Amino acid sequence: MFFKYNTALGPPYRVIVDTNFINFSIQNKLDLKKAMMDCLYAQCTPCITDCVMAELEKLGQKYRVALRIAKDPRFERLPCTHKGTYADDCIVDRVTQHKCYIVATCDRDLKRRIRKIPGVPIMYITKHQYSIERLPEATIGGAPRF
Repeated sequence: MFFKYNTALGPPYRVIVDTNFINFSIQNKLDLKKAMMDCLYAQCTPCITDCVMAELEKLGQKYRVALRIAKDPRFERLPCTHKGTYADDCIVDRVTQHKCYIVATCDRDLKRRIRKIPGVPIMYITKHQYSIERLPEATIGGAPRF
């Protein structure tokens, strides 16, 4: 449904991954890349911003497995040019500027902020698998197509 309203989205899909999404994937024993391809039925590239990487490094020992997964060479690193390292703001800014991403997160606040940006799909974890959130009515109603 999103893909009809946002023509910038197309395979191979670029999925921006949030800190908590990596952690919940580990808890649910999901292989990030494989589970994404199972959800989207297409080739996809997990992307991680410098801010998310910095956030994982700051969290220390508890998140060392998540950090090791984030450093996987199959992940595309997205360099940040802004000041500060708050990952949620960084992700919102990036998808506002470039609507060619899917955002993978389990963070309620970040989901709420992303929903306000028309045409940006949200991937989340439900019942030990990834799922794409349905299109908000605001996008279907009067939002412009990209």
